[in-house]
Order: sequence, then C-alpha cells, then structure tokens
Amino acid sequence: MDFGMLLSSYAEVFTSLQVLLMTFIGALGGILLGAIPGMTATMGVALLVPFSFGMDLIPAIGLLLGIYCGGMYGGSISAILIHAPGTPSAAATVLDGYPMTKKGEAGRALSVAMFSSFCGGIIGALIMTFLSPLIADMAMNFGPGEMFMLAFFGLSVIISISGKSITKGLMSAFLGMFMCCVGLDPTNGIPRFMTVKQTGLLDGFQFIPALIGMFAVAEVIAGVERILTGKEHTASSNEKITSVLPDLKTIGMIWPNILSGSIIGTFIGAIPGAGGDIAVFVSYGASKSASRHPELYGTGIPQGVAATESANNGCSGGAMIPLLSLGVPGDAVTAVLLGAFIMKGIQPGPMMYVSELHTVYKVFAALMLANLCMLIVGCLGVRFFAKIVSVEKTMLYPIILVISLLGAFSINKSVFDIGVCVAFGVFGWLMNKYEFPLSPILLTLILGPMC
Repeated sequence: MDFGMLLSSYAEVFTSLQVLLMTFIGALGGILLGAIPGMTATMGVALLVPFSFGMDLIPAIGLLLGIYCGGMYGGSISAILIHAPGTPSAAATVLDGYPMTKKGEAGRALSVAMFSSFCGGIIGALIMTFLSPLIADMAMNFGPGEMFMLAFFGLSVIISISGKSITKGLMSAFLGMFMCCVGLDPTNGIPRFMTVKQTGLLDGFQFIPALIGMFAVAEVIAGVERILTGKEHTASSNEKITSVLPDLKTIGMIWPNILSGSIIGTFIGAIPGAGGDIAVFVSYGASKSASRHPELYGTGIPQGVAATESANNGCSGGAMIPLLSLGVPGDAVTAVLLGAFIMKGIQPGPMMYVSELHTVYKVFAALMLANLCMLIVGCLGVRFFAKIVSVEKTMLYPIILVISLLGAFSINKSVFDIGVCVAFGVFGWLMNKYEFPLSPILLTLILGPMC
C-alpha cells in the first residue's frame, strides 16, 4: 500500500469544499429518507444518480456515499421512536430501541444508535482500506454450501429473538418459511400458493411492504385499538437530552458490542448478496449469546441497539470491498454505485488497483467523510428527532399510516403492494395480540429464499 498516496488522497478529499458540501447534503438526505418507512438508502442513491451527471467523480461518489451511510442510520430513528423500521437493516434495532423509548429513554437510544453507526462505519471503512483485497478473496470463495450455512446460522438467531416462548417463536419462523414458498418455483417455474391472475405474487411477498405492514401498520392498528379502549397514554414529552452522544458509562457498556458488530457487519457486507439486513440479526444473536445477561435483550438495553447499528453501518464498508476489488456489488446500494462508476468511465475491479489507485484511495476517504458527516447531522438533529414521541398519538398514527402506505407503494409503484402492506399489518396486529413474536417471521423472509 502506498501510504503517501493514501494521505494525499485524504487531504484532497477533506479540503475540497465541493466534496464536503455534497457529502454533507447526501448524509442529511440519507437520514431523512432512511427515517421514512419504505424509503430505503437504495432508493435514495438511485434517485440522486441522475443529479450527479454533471459532477466530477469524487463529489458524485461523496454525495451517494453520504446517502448510503445516512440512510443506514436514519432507519433506526423511526425504528426507535415509532416501532417502524425505516430500512430493512434497522429491523433488528426495533427489538431494543423501541422498548427504550417506552421506558422514556428515546434520546439515549438515538444517541447510542448514532454513535454505534458512526463507529461501525469508521471501522468498516478502515477494514476496507487495509484489508479489501484479502477479504474480497475470502468472500468470493463462498459457494452454495457456505451460503447455506450462513443462512442457517442466521436462522439460529430465532432462538434469541423469540421472546418469552421459544415454541411460539418457532411457530412464527415456520410460518415465515411457508410464506417464502409463495410465488414461482425458482427451478421449475410452477406457481405455488397463487393463481395465474395474481401477478403481484409471482416473485412472492415483497419484503419492504411486508416489513412496513408487520411493524408500522400493525402498531397503528394496535394504537387505534388502545385509543378506542382508553388505554393509550402519551409518551413522556419532557425528556431533556443533555448530551447528543452517549456518556462515558454507556460507552463503556456498549463498546464490545460495537466492536463485534462492526467486524461482523463488515465481513457479511463483503459477501455479495448478503447485506445489512442479514448482518444485523447475526450481530444481535452473537451479542446476546456472548452476554452474561441474555435475558435482558429485547427489554430495552443499549447493548442491543449498539450491536445492530454498528453492524449495519459496518456493512457499508464491507459492501464496497467486492465492488472495488472485483467489480461485484456487495448489496443493492453498491449495485447502483457500480452504475455511477461506469457512468464516469471507470470500471471497478482488480485493474482499478493498478490503473486507478489514486481514485480508489479517494473513495476510501469519501466513505470516511460520509460517516463523519452522518455523525455531524445526527448530533445536530438528535434533539429534534426525540421530540417525535411528544406528538399526540391521534395526530401521529394517521401520519405514520400515510407514510407507511406511500413507502409500500413507492417500491414498485404497485397498488397490490399497498394491499400486501395492509394485510401484513392486520396479520402483525393479530400476532402481537396473541403474543407471537414478529421478528422470526421477518428473519425468515430475509434468509428463507437464500436457505
């Protein structure tokens, strides 16, 4: 590695006003998009690729990486405050983030999520910088057997997220695996559990509408029920956020979770096709298994939030490894970034380290800058984000419902997806009512097709 060129590349990126401005705008937009259920980081990056046509490569990449990193953290905001994961990679943050909000610790949960996301992103970027060729070679050796074992290990996390009853958790998981069978058989092309006219189910249940329905819409239905029965109480609205970052005691509690989550997220992110939605559950399960008090996970503890948020932002660095080293995108966002590179006349891959090494180092620096901008935007906005819990529920629930249905529709511009979202909302409400955990279903919807 040419350390002189690496330092000069960092200096060029961090002293360019255009790169700084574009990356900051990207981080702000990514957080806002990520906080809206259904508006994923992938969608944000895809929407802004056309706006980067007239820019130089590094400002354009800074803008897109800012959206990427900001979107990864932004999904935790709605997950923590309103029980509606903004992005799939924030699905596991619900498990401890929302219970913290119900205990009056929304500000603490947001600060832990932001700090963990920042640390995960920085660790992922450092690993990408120094170990990208080595990790890319390891990841590309993953064949069908290794991918199955990764999926199987991820599914084993069901035991950790089943709540009070493992039996009910396994029942939920089997139901989720059954849902994965809906659609065309991938080998024979035979329709399963659908009619020919149900074209919306050809690819099975869309994950984003199902995610939004089970968590956001189900919470709205439950909230309306509580209002009608007089059981709804406004969350604590007088919480004073004295610090936008966790205190030293909290950091001392969560740093092992951040470190392990960052490493797990980076490694899984480097496996093409895996991504943050898998990494967060694997990291959560590993953190719970290693804890001296695993029974506290799911009750609202910062360690659970730190394990998931560090993993999903660690994935941002991990997913860039196969993109730059092999020209193979690690996830959906890096697939869009691949198009942005090609649009600028650069073909990612092994030869990029020979002919475009200076550009590679600038991309490393841009990812580091994107995480710094995400931290700054988060620090400036964390007090504002925490105020969401103070809104009257009679006003908040209709807003959540409209945003959720728009998010479900925006994925494929399909009214059918709105129906799927509502159906999963009713289904999720019934599951919660009879104390069947939803997280195993969510996990199997992610890992079931791979398995």
